[in-house]
Amino acid sequence: MALDWWNGNRSILVDTHLSGLLLGATLDTTLADIYRSLIESIAFGTRMIIENFERYGIRVSELYACGGMPERNKLLMQIFADVTGRSIKLARSSQTPALGSAMFGAVAAGRRGGGYDTIYDAIARMGGVRDVTYNPDPANHAIYNELFLEYAKLHDYFGRGANDVMKRLRGLKARQRG
Repeated sequence: MALDWWNGNRSILVDTHLSGLLLGATLDTTLADIYRSLIESIAFGTRMIIENFERYGIRVSELYACGGMPERNKLLMQIFADVTGRSIKLARSSQTPALGSAMFGAVAAGRRGGGYDTIYDAIARMGGVRDVTYNPDPANHAIYNELFLEYAKLHDYFGRGANDVMKRLRGLKARQRG
């Protein structure tokens, strides 16, 4: 199992001084095992965010993904669906952020200028999803529910101050370099 804080935790903990963690490796651990645990850690981090939203009344029923990794890595997408327990749809455009900017440009131009009067009109005409949907596998989701409980314990233990070893290690490293 891993904690996905290789560049700190931006959400929910909002602490850039946290660092990643790989736990449970043995001499039998393969590179594939590590790769999978890193994917799972990001998915668990995403689930933490989703559950935080829902704890505060924001319902999250499905997910949308865009860009190179979701388009090319089916394993990544299936793990995310299995961990989160939600279907994931892929955006039609490979350049979704640029398309979003173009949509707002089209709204700024307005219908009279060859664009659209509202962002909703632009989305309806310019946006969309592919015919690919990743659905959670119930058996995998059940296993990930158990693993998620362990992830959540590690998340809180290292992220909420019970053990600040990550910050102490960064401090030692900074002093050594200084």
